[in-house]
Amino acid sequence: MNDEFTGPAIEWARLWPLFAVFGTALVGVAVEAFAPRSARCLIQSSVAGVGLAVALVGTVLVALELPERAGGAARGDVTAGGAVVVDGPTVFLWGLLVVVTVGGLLLFAERRVDAGLPVFAGQASLPPGSTAGPGGPGEPSYEDWEHTEVYPLLVFALGGMMLFCASGDLLTMFVALEILSLPLYLLCGLARRRRLLSQEAAMKYFLLGAFSSGFFVYGMALVYGYAGTLNLAGVAVAVRAGGGQEVLLLVGAAMVMVALLFKVGAVPFHSWTPDVYQGAPTAVTAYMAAATKIAAFGAILRFLYVGLGDARWDWAPLLWVVAILTMLGGVVLAVGQTEIKRLLAYSSIAHTGFLLTGVLGLQASGDLAEGQISSLQAVLFYLATYGVATVGIFAVTTLVRDPGGEAGSVARWTGLGRTSPLVAGAFAVFLLSLAGIPLTAGFVGKWSVFASAAGAGAWPVVAVAITSSIIAVYFYVRHIVTMFFADPPEDAPVVVVPSPLTSVTIAVALIVTVALGVVPGPLLDLAGHAGQFVR
Repeated sequence: MNDEFTGPAIEWARLWPLFAVFGTALVGVAVEAFAPRSARCLIQSSVAGVGLAVALVGTVLVALELPERAGGAARGDVTAGGAVVVDGPTVFLWGLLVVVTVGGLLLFAERRVDAGLPVFAGQASLPPGSTAGPGGPGEPSYEDWEHTEVYPLLVFALGGMMLFCASGDLLTMFVALEILSLPLYLLCGLARRRRLLSQEAAMKYFLLGAFSSGFFVYGMALVYGYAGTLNLAGVAVAVRAGGGQEVLLLVGAAMVMVALLFKVGAVPFHSWTPDVYQGAPTAVTAYMAAATKIAAFGAILRFLYVGLGDARWDWAPLLWVVAILTMLGGVVLAVGQTEIKRLLAYSSIAHTGFLLTGVLGLQASGDLAEGQISSLQAVLFYLATYGVATVGIFAVTTLVRDPGGEAGSVARWTGLGRTSPLVAGAFAVFLLSLAGIPLTAGFVGKWSVFASAAGAGAWPVVAVAITSSIIAVYFYVRHIVTMFFADPPEDAPVVVVPSPLTSVTIAVALIVTVALGVVPGPLLDLAGHAGQFVR
């Protein structure tokens, strides 16, 4: 009997974007411990910015050097004993996550929109209604305090997301889930204004995450009981071989999917999602709404396509039901919303349903017709268009302000197109993209996921998706009409001029949203070139 331990082989060159991100986060922790408080903000934002730039360059280099595997069906490496898989979809998602995080970083560092103060509380321990602030009850106290640890928290969340969508086994996926979630729980509770709402959002998000983790661990155990392994490629082998206790596989897979659907806010696991969106600092909401969905759908795709691809007819019917409920629930509940961030939260839920529709388009590569878009290609493109538009639209939301903070009520935006046509115009473009109107990126994204699902025979789901899109157009266009074709109130909110940080974020998101609507080919080709998941 050989008792010698053989360590797993690790392709270090494939993983250095991950090491760059986690290394940046650790440097941020050291800065927080040793740097003078007066210089921390500049140092932390600079360290995070440099780390993200290095990670983005590293991701591009890794993508260019991915090796061809046997048969040329997929490109990539399985490393760390099968725990991490760096393939085409992985590096596409890595690049997208880093780009979205750069937008989040710029919004985190914004100071000008609220009288030179940051969006985060000076003291997280300050209770709602405290008289410690300079302005009396409810006003946060600064006195040279500022939460600069938000930058390493942001980068730690990014590292968890990158590992999440690259996980080759369920144990690594669970660890990544916790790494990405814990920093977001903290960030949600750090809003400088409306402290009680922010703390409530953090608690609700924490509880959602706890439920998600519990389901994931239990499901992971059941899948192990069926397959004898947590490795997704090993699970796929067991599924193809059959003969095991199939009930363990089905129940375990269902519980893992429940955990992942919690993270994307699918119905019926969406209940507190609007509360979290509303209560969190808007910069955190922008980042969380875009990046978490990208990472979670990366994990969903890998779990279903790699681990359970040969059991498609077992999980597809349930996913049909979830996709239909999510689309209809999102758009129907969005119609009656009177608060901007809650409206966008229910819109996000509807987009989760559209993305699940694309996931249903799974087909064998040999079954695709010439020129047909694969489901993976469609979902990757949709995630890119949705992520960019989401960061942009929440960035615009921070600019329209009442004396007590952001003008959150939809009614307060009445006539904004007459008082500030540029801001209202940018917001309208993002709304049109989310609605899927032609000549915007959202139209191409919806067309691609609907086409892939229809090609796989999921016509009933596509019909519901089209109906839901028509309903969604109503509340998106209604808001545009309110902004441009109604008189502004006498006490109209103020539209502030942001610093270049927010201005650049909005401008880039706007340009990309329009460009991908007019010329979507390059990004579609890039998503197609990403190929398939490596098993």
